[in-house]
Amino acid sequence: MAVPQLDPAKLQLVQELEIEMMSDMYNRLVNSCHRKCIPLKYHESELGKGESVCLDRCVAKYLDVHERIGKKLSNMSQGESEDLTKMNLQDTKK
Repeated sequence: MAVPQLDPAKLQLVQELEIEMMSDMYNRLVNSCHRKCIPLKYHESELGKGESVCLDRCVAKYLDVHERIGKKLSNMSQGESEDLTKMNLQDTKK
């Protein structure tokens, strides 16, 4: 199956949206893990071992869930696309 070529304006728009979505995900990850793992009042200037471990686990879980959701949405989208194609084929046969 051939991949359609996007014109430069559409390609730039897609790239900008991708950057915006990744930036949003990163900001949500930072806010969520910071809130969960680091106390509001800092006791030391550097992270403690417990905070570091918590942040590592939080980031790993966040990225894992993000990947799983992305795959699930992709599969759902692909399934809907296939359903629409089947419906269009059935309509043309009538």
